[in-house]
Amino acid sequence: MLTRRVVGLLLFAIIAVPTFAPAAAATEWDDDNWLWNIIGPERLALGDEFGCHGYEGVDIHDEPWAISECRDYLTAFTNASRWGQNPVSFGVPAGEMDSTTADHLHSSGFRIVGDLLESTPSQLHKIDRTTSRGKGQTEMSALEDAAQDELVSIYWVARWHDVKIREDKSAISLLESQDVWFTTWGEWYMHERASHRIGGSYLDNQTIAVGLPEDELWSVPGSVLIEWEIEPETIAMLGGVEHELSADEQHLHAGYRFVENGLIATLSPGDYISFSAADHAPAFTITPMTTFNGLHHSVVIVGHHVTNLHEWSSDFYDSPLRFTWLIERPAALVMDWRLPVIAVAVLIATPVTIKFLVKRDQRISEDVGSIDSDTD
Repeated sequence: MLTRRVVGLLLFAIIAVPTFAPAAAATEWDDDNWLWNIIGPERLALGDEFGCHGYEGVDIHDEPWAISECRDYLTAFTNASRWGQNPVSFGVPAGEMDSTTADHLHSSGFRIVGDLLESTPSQLHKIDRTTSRGKGQTEMSALEDAAQDELVSIYWVARWHDVKIREDKSAISLLESQDVWFTTWGEWYMHERASHRIGGSYLDNQTIAVGLPEDELWSVPGSVLIEWEIEPETIAMLGGVEHELSADEQHLHAGYRFVENGLIATLSPGDYISFSAADHAPAFTITPMTTFNGLHHSVVIVGHHVTNLHEWSSDFYDSPLRFTWLIERPAALVMDWRLPVIAVAVLIATPVTIKFLVKRDQRISEDVGSIDSDTD
């Protein structure tokens, strides 16, 4: 009887100790190698943007170090955009933002925050969430009734804790069929800045040049509508603006497209268009454009809390949509020192227990055989 109790307690310990052992503590940080391995470079080449969302489980209001550390973590592996190296977009907690956090964001190079802030910090640009693209969560009217030149910013998260979120396929189909500019937070913001910096000047009595100076952040093109009363006799395109845009191009590209009484010009920094006439420089007006190529409005999908780029982007390899990925450095589980000890104990105890039980059964069988012989 005592032997059975000992064996029973040993077996119970083998099963129970790992079950009730304390979980490992998340005190270290992991890396998402998809940022620089295959997927990251592919998404960057397509025109996606990489921004920041801090460190997993860390509130930037309480621990502002996570702002610059997230920036450094990201730039160690990838550029933020095809237009610039350093990230400008940051996903922040909902609600109010104190001035100290806003100062940390600005001094770390960020210019855009979103997407559920209650107010806008003076030194930052706030972008609000329009809707979500999770299955059953999309407000279709927000996608169908967007205003002229509006930026439709759509929230996306691929996983919530251990639950995989399915995308709303009908919403994606609607977006992909619309006459809109597919862009990113940073690209949209920098394009608008650039559009307002495009200016014209007289080269001589017959010629006017329109161009875009360099920017200190990203080298994003800007767009303007150039209109004239009398068409110039000579129009010269210098730089990337030599590309003629079609009306259905939906991804930002330097170039031009003629329209009634003028043209739409999308100029990269350093590009110029000149207009000339035989007698005198033609009269013209320049109007900055918010939306690229005269499209109705803009759409961006924003991946929040991106700890694994493969999971967040895997369903959209062939989509014309463009994404701002708000990268969050994932927490790594630190192995508790007791777990290897428990594992070794289980490995040792299991065969010992089995060997003990086999020998015990053999002795019982031998004793039974001896009794049978004596009986005979």
